[in-house]
Amino acid sequence: MERLLDYLNNHIQNDWLINYNSHQLQELTQELYLELAQLLKYKSTVKIILSERETVKFLASFIAACAANCSVFLCNPDWGKQEWQQVFNLVQPDIIWGIGNWELGIENWELGIGNGEQNSTSSPLSPSSSSSPSSPSSPSSPHSPLPTPYSPLIMIPTGGSSGQIKFAIHTWETLKASVQGFVEYFQLKQVNSFCVLPLYHVSGLMQFMRSFLTGGKLAIIPFKTLDISQISNIQTSDFFISLVPTQLQRLLQNPELTNWLAQFKTVLLGGAPAWHELLEKARFNRIQLAPTYGMTETASQIATLKPDDFLNGKISSGQILPHAKIIIRNQQGQVLNYNQIGNITIQAKSLALGYYPQTWNNQDYFQVDDLGFLDEQGYLNIVGRNSDKIITGGENIYPIEIESAIRETQMVADICVIGIPDQHWGQALTALYVPNNSNTSIIEIQTQLYNKLSKFKIPKHWIPLPNLPRNTQGKINRQQLQQIATEYLQNLS
Repeated sequence: MERLLDYLNNHIQNDWLINYNSHQLQELTQELYLELAQLLKYKSTVKIILSERETVKFLASFIAACAANCSVFLCNPDWGKQEWQQVFNLVQPDIIWGIGNWELGIENWELGIGNGEQNSTSSPLSPSSSSSPSSPSSPSSPHSPLPTPYSPLIMIPTGGSSGQIKFAIHTWETLKASVQGFVEYFQLKQVNSFCVLPLYHVSGLMQFMRSFLTGGKLAIIPFKTLDISQISNIQTSDFFISLVPTQLQRLLQNPELTNWLAQFKTVLLGGAPAWHELLEKARFNRIQLAPTYGMTETASQIATLKPDDFLNGKISSGQILPHAKIIIRNQQGQVLNYNQIGNITIQAKSLALGYYPQTWNNQDYFQVDDLGFLDEQGYLNIVGRNSDKIITGGENIYPIEIESAIRETQMVADICVIGIPDQHWGQALTALYVPNNSNTSIIEIQTQLYNKLSKFKIPKHWIPLPNLPRNTQGKINRQQLQQIATEYLQNLS
């Protein structure tokens, strides 16, 4: 993997990293690589926690770690003490690059501090007991020991919203396979990316990988600092930008940013289900939207709806990318025909090897929690998540349908529907929502729903909240909402 450094050196001539100094990136990468090379004279493997806020330092650290064949764990700098304790117990790192984690007061760890330029410690940390990650939802759940890497192992975090952090084990090859599938699907030679998502997350990292591996340009601006005066100098007509639904919603509320967004070659949308009203607003404003389906375990998207299909009214997650295959099965494992709803199973060259520290024995078969179907044209349609299914009075209900209907009333700013245990119905439909207007009554919302939904699909309980707990990718923390709803209803009784 040392050739990565040569590739980076050649890449500098293209002035590919917009708004940052490419030469500084090259120099810092070389410096960090040499530091790792020295350490590897005394250790066969090196585990690195990478939790760097600054863009150039993050990219330099990531490239250097990969070039040196180290195991690198991408981490969220904003994790709290409990989450960091999970990570340290699991990883037991040799090096930490990034934030001053010692400020969190984690016990039994000799957390070092760098010189301000590298922010690293190269001394091994004290050992601690290692916690085991949960098994994947697939027949491949038997584990194998983690192999000695023949290429760098890249650990990408997932599952943080549920309180249990896991690291999907990727390699340079699995990430490269994702890029190759993307390039072939969109028939591109170069990918120019405008990244507003965190680089430690798969959605941000893969934007870097696409630009880096194809010789494209890369602009990185944190979404919270996005300002029209800061971005007006970048010609976006040849750029891809990736957003989560809540980000798209915010941009479409600003006419100036809406016009800016409409100039992009493609706006990839993923991370969480998008609601009908949001998609219609994007279509009205002629946004070149490309709804996607993918996850950390597949190194980002494996299905994408192309912008032309979207603007022509197609509603789905699009067709499957060339590097992947999706099969729909029933609960008995039998393959279903077109338009039959079932469990989604995935085969992909970009599929993770497992969850650290264990690999999956069968990496050709990954069953996820999502339910969906393929139509005759091979377009993937997502119905909902099996674990989110609510059974009330013997009826199976998927929250996404109800949430979409409630959003269409335009009386709520945000909504989540869950099931609360009920002695008569099994589960009672419960809507936790953020009202657009404090004077809006529940009866007003319900009245509009009677013409949209069957009576048994209208929530029994309605709980107004100032906001709903979401992570940086826009995914709702349903466990937290279950607790909020349970306590709220107990106080009413």
